[in-house]
Amino acid sequence: MDTAVTLADLIAALGGDLLGAPETPIRRIAALESADAQSVAFLANVRYQSQLKTTQAACVIVAPALAEAAAQRQPGAAVIVTPDPYLYFARLTQWWARQVRPLPPARIHPSAVIADDAQLGQGVDVGPLAVIESGAVVGEGARIGAHCVIEARAHIGAGSRLAPRVTVGFDCHIGAHCILHSGVVIGADGFGFALSQGRWEKIEQLGAVRIGDHVEIGANSCIDRGALGDTILEEGVKLDNLVQIGHNVHVGAHTAMAGCAGVAGSARIGAHCTVGGGAIVLGHLSLADHVHVSAATVVTRTITKPGQYSGVFPFDDNASWEKNAATLRQLHAMRDRLRALERKE
Repeated sequence: MDTAVTLADLIAALGGDLLGAPETPIRRIAALESADAQSVAFLANVRYQSQLKTTQAACVIVAPALAEAAAQRQPGAAVIVTPDPYLYFARLTQWWARQVRPLPPARIHPSAVIADDAQLGQGVDVGPLAVIESGAVVGEGARIGAHCVIEARAHIGAGSRLAPRVTVGFDCHIGAHCILHSGVVIGADGFGFALSQGRWEKIEQLGAVRIGDHVEIGANSCIDRGALGDTILEEGVKLDNLVQIGHNVHVGAHTAMAGCAGVAGSARIGAHCTVGGGAIVLGHLSLADHVHVSAATVVTRTITKPGQYSGVFPFDDNASWEKNAATLRQLHAMRDRLRALERKE
């Protein structure tokens, strides 16, 4: 930022209890270990409490239990006390971004190609060389980046932001206040083919994609359209970069998936789930609400109970793999039997 804000500005915008001088200038948000005398940092995990003694931050955001320790770290040190420091930090980054990179005024770039019957709400911004096809609807205040393509009859909700080079396919629906990063493709054909006499016959994908409000999709992720019904991402879903969602998948509200995760066709993922990086969910399976899949895990069966699930198994030819997997699932019972035999000796 060209000019500093003050702690008073932060408190006015975000609340919290300030211990220290309101006029303290702040020029950046930083981690505890790299903060300087013009930085604000946060401490959300008590395991890192020792860093309070060495940080040079002008102000640290902490929970009430750490307020005294944070205030005593050095003379004149400021503290913002809040029940949830990590949530406060998240909202601080949003506020900060609005200060350092405010959105330019909305405009329709003269190089954009917009169908005569497309509907654009008030305050829509359309970047250079974007294409908006016939019957598409773009809601109030939405921002369509350079080289985006909004195909016929697609719908972009109010306040949503499409970074450059996003494609939203025919008849697909994006909710309000969504963020789609560069390279995202919504509504490519699902992977559907019929094998006939050694050749693959294409199955036309006649469904669409329906995405709820407040969804964020990372760069170069792909959400395939349904074969007959629609592929659905409910409200608040968060996808990292390079995530693949197959046709007719249903992802429940506020589920999050890390980079390179993949969900095969017709799987159903519950609400408030997490899927770690590189994890795979096979097709036609279901995950209950509040299921958490560790990174690189391959989910091969339906999960009906909430909890944490992990597993990596060596690659092998399929017949050997199935035998080994069956044996592995018996290891616990075999261990108990072995111990019982040992006690008899």
